[in-house]
Formats: sequence, structure tokens, C-alpha cells
Amino acid sequence: MYTGRSLVVAITIGVIALILLGKLFLIQVTDDSYLRKAERNAIQRVVDHPYRGLVYDRNNSLMVFNDPVFDLMVIPKDFSLKDTTRFCELFEIEKENLIKNFTAAKQYSWVKPYPLIKQISKEDFAKVQDFLIDYKGLFVMTRSVRSYPRSSAANVLGYIGEISGSQLSRDSSNYYVQGDYVGHSGIEAYYEPELRGKKGVKYKLVNVRGIEKGAFKNGDLDTMSVPGENLQSTIDLNLQLYGEQLMEGKRGSVVAIEPKTGEILSIISAPSYDPNVLTGAKFGENYEVLNKDPEKPLFNRPIMAMYPPGSIFKIVQSLIGLQEGIITPNTTFACNKALVNCHNHPSPVNLFGAIRNSCNPYYHQAFRQVINQEISSNTYTDTQIGLDKWRESVLKFGLSNRLGIDTHGEKSGSIPSSALYDKIYGKGRWKYSTIYSLSIGQGEMLVTPLQMANLAAIFANKGYYYTPHLVKAINDDPSRIPDKFKEKRDSGIDAKHFDLIQDAMAEALYGTATRAIMEDIEIAGKTGTAQNPAGEDHSVFIAFAPKDNPKIAISVYVENAGWGGRAAASTASLLIEKYLTGEVNRPELEEYVLKGDFIY
Repeated sequence: MYTGRSLVVAITIGVIALILLGKLFLIQVTDDSYLRKAERNAIQRVVDHPYRGLVYDRNNSLMVFNDPVFDLMVIPKDFSLKDTTRFCELFEIEKENLIKNFTAAKQYSWVKPYPLIKQISKEDFAKVQDFLIDYKGLFVMTRSVRSYPRSSAANVLGYIGEISGSQLSRDSSNYYVQGDYVGHSGIEAYYEPELRGKKGVKYKLVNVRGIEKGAFKNGDLDTMSVPGENLQSTIDLNLQLYGEQLMEGKRGSVVAIEPKTGEILSIISAPSYDPNVLTGAKFGENYEVLNKDPEKPLFNRPIMAMYPPGSIFKIVQSLIGLQEGIITPNTTFACNKALVNCHNHPSPVNLFGAIRNSCNPYYHQAFRQVINQEISSNTYTDTQIGLDKWRESVLKFGLSNRLGIDTHGEKSGSIPSSALYDKIYGKGRWKYSTIYSLSIGQGEMLVTPLQMANLAAIFANKGYYYTPHLVKAINDDPSRIPDKFKEKRDSGIDAKHFDLIQDAMAEALYGTATRAIMEDIEIAGKTGTAQNPAGEDHSVFIAFAPKDNPKIAISVYVENAGWGGRAAASTASLLIEKYLTGEVNRPELEEYVLKGDFIY
């Protein structure tokens, strides 16, 4: 029927027809890519964010739980508004912010969902949820924010917030995406992997208007989110609340530790803030207010503030001298005020008397013997050798290093070495008379309140400590806390030397801290008055109790409050009573501390 050119045309048409039929067969029967693309036009992939783990105190009182909030998500290619004013009024958003957020959504992706309005409370969402049907390209993603039944322990617990760009770039797990929330401080940050849980995904069918029509493939492809693990903290919430009450209106810190475990019973930074203000939609606004507050409530004093330890450091000096055999319990020195000033007390004194009366000249002379042991005939070289040897002993008490508490931002403090004085004065140009202030915990020496509470635990334990920590169990399993918190650490001092120290610390209350004395509980403590060139001295006190079976070790710093025997010792004594007996029966002392008029 076909000849010549017409045959060629017919064959060409036939081949093209076969190709088109074959392609149609592939599209409709064997290739499902177009089906998947069509499905994506009608399927919404929604990430199911897990609830973060809860946080309890050591007695299982709830400290942190979750409240649901709602992010209004937008898909830019599907979203348009006819009445912007009505939308802004309905969803309580400024027009400028709406434009800003929608512009950010378009820059992120034209087809992927992006938060248009974040963290709508459940109360506000109830008012607007029936109106969502009127707006194409919008859907709701459920999240949760932290909530605190008691406005306490803000710096302990920390807060969560949107992940930063730098955090996202360091995320080797590929768990997070832009807009996710992570812990930024405290327990929330340190235990982020345990608390965050595991995300799930749900696939929903929607119609052309974006209205949900049910689960895709009956939910067979959905994965459930897994809630985060719960934490049991070491904090005694009742003690924490009482300590915060005592420290209200003051600047300073309290750290209380269970000596035999290193568990932190209370850790207070004053002034503080209500942790509930750093949750929800007003997080950014409230954070700016706190960050600019001249009282620095975000500054975590127990682990970040560094002070001269003052006279409480004399106990460390005593133990090093005893361990080295340089002094004995019977070593006696006169209270020679020509060397360094001191308050009035009997003179001369032995070691017991020096601790009881906090004798400055005693430690001036004892420290000289520790430093200048005549290893070298050159007094400058001899002082350098002695100082560095002394420093090695001091470091074993956990000073001049971060202890390793389970929160971020801990400072190390500073115990000076010969290198520091070489830098300041020049090598071979300083001697004991340059550094004698170290003998009484002053000079270039700095410690944190956490380190001082840990010292009290060492004195209570007769020579050892466990790294102070804030969490005692993960999902009710104590074995899951980090191994470093189970490791016993030795101070390098023989236990036999602590008997005299403990007895002298118990007597010291009768010398410099009579307000701290309790009738039925024997407290062993040591006052300190840390010099402050910028104003009134800081009031310092460390203690443990009961003396013969210690259950609590404590340090208290009250800035600009004068003598350690006043503000710090009184506060510590009340907290010891509260922890050991469950109540306080000294209203006069309680009123004295709450009033806060310590200088006069």
C-alpha cells in the first residue's frame, strides 16, 4: 500500500507511536515517580516533636514539666491573604512581623513549611483554631515548652531555646534542623542527649485548600516520637527554696553537698530569676531584660564567681603543713600583729588555737616554714621552689581546676605559681615577703563557691571527695550517671591529720561564729572575711554537720556583708538545721538573716 516516501513517513509515524505508547506504559505501570510527585502535592510531612524528659528533685518532687504550644507553619507557594489586617488581629501579630516572618519563609524555601508564628499558647490556639480553614497553606505543628511548678533553681535547671547557627554546624548527629529547640544552660544543656527524645514523622492527606483529610496510607509510614528520658536531680527542693528565701535581696551564693556522694543538695545564685519567664513566645524579650539587668541574674555565681577564699583557706594550710611534717599539733607561734593584723585573742597559740581563733600571724609564720625549707641558699630561688611544691599539694584539693560539675560555664579559679610572680616582678626578684598574703587566703588566690563547698566535703570525709554533681539517676537508673561522678578522689592528706582539724573547726564556732551554734547538732565550720577593695568585705563560711557523721557540707558567700561570722555563718546554720531536722526553730536568727542588715 505504501511506496517510496509515503512508506518512510508511515514507518516514522509508527515508531513515534510505539515510543509514546511505551513511555505511557512506563509512566502508568512501571514508573511511580510521577505518582509520588502527585502524592507530595496532597501529602503533608509533619515532624512529631517529642516531649522532653521531666526533671525531679531527689525526693521525686517535680521540678520541670512540659506545656504544649503550637507553631503556625506556612508553605509560601500556597499562602496568600486578602485581608491582612483581619489576619493580624486574629492571630495577634504585628503586620511588620508578619511580613518579616513570611519573607524569611520564602527565603528558606518556596515549598517547604516554615514557622510563621511561633509558640502560640494552648489558650490562644483555642481562640483561632476554627479559623485556620480560611487560610490556605497554613497548618499547625505541636511543640512543647518548659514549665516550672515552683519558681526555683533557675540557674541549676537552665533553659531551652532555638538552636543557633553555630550549634547547628556542630551537630554531628544530624538530629537538629533550623528552628529546633535545645538546652542552652544548666541541666538542660548538659543532659540534652538524654532529655531531647527522638523525633517522629506523620504523613497527612490534605485537599487543595490545605485542609487535613486523614492519614496517608492509614498511617503505615508514620513513626512515633519517643519522649526524652526523665532525670532525678540531686537537689533537695525544700532546702533549695528555703535557701533562696534566705538569700533574697542579697548577692552571693550557697552550695550544699552530701559529702559521701558528691551530690549537690542545694546550689543557689543570688540574685536569680523566675525560670518561667524564659519560656514561651516572650522568651527573647524577657531574655534581653535579664541580660541587661545590672544585678546579673543570669550570672551563675556558684560556679562562675571567683573570690579570695580568706581565712577558710587556713585549714588547707594546716593540712599541708601536717602532711609535710613541717608543723605539728603542738607547733606554737605568737600572735605578732607586726607581721599581719589580727583580732584580739589569747597568744601564743598552737595549731588548734590558731584554727579556733583564726590567727593571721600564726599562718604567716607557718606558711613561711612551708615555703622556705632552705632547699636553696638563695632566698629567691628557695621561695620559688617552695611555692611550686606547695601549689602541687593545693591542686589535689580540687583548686585551680574545674571540678567537672554537670553543667556548663564552670570557672577554674586560680592558685598562683612561680611563673605568675616571675611575670609580675621578674625572675629572681620576689620572695616570701612578696607572697605572704597567700598564707591567709588572700593575694592572687581565687576560688569558686563550688570549690569551697567541695573543700568542706573533703574536711568532712577526712581526705577524699567525689566530683560534685546535679543528677543522681537517669530514668530511675543511678548507674547511668557519668562514671566520673562515681570516682573517689584523694586529697593526698592522711586521714589521721583530720581529727584535730575537725575538732578545731567545731570549736571555731565559739571563737568567730557564735551565731551558728546549734543546741542539738554539732557543726564544724570556719569563717572567712574576704577582702574586697571595691567596697565592704565579703562574708564567707564553710561547714559540715553533724561533726561525727557528716551528712551535709556547705559554703556560703554573701557579698559586701562583712564578717564571715555574721551573714554567711548564720545562713549556713539555718540551712543545716533545715536539712537535718526538716524545720527551723530559731526565729530570731531567721529574722536576722532575712532582714540582711549585717554590717552594723
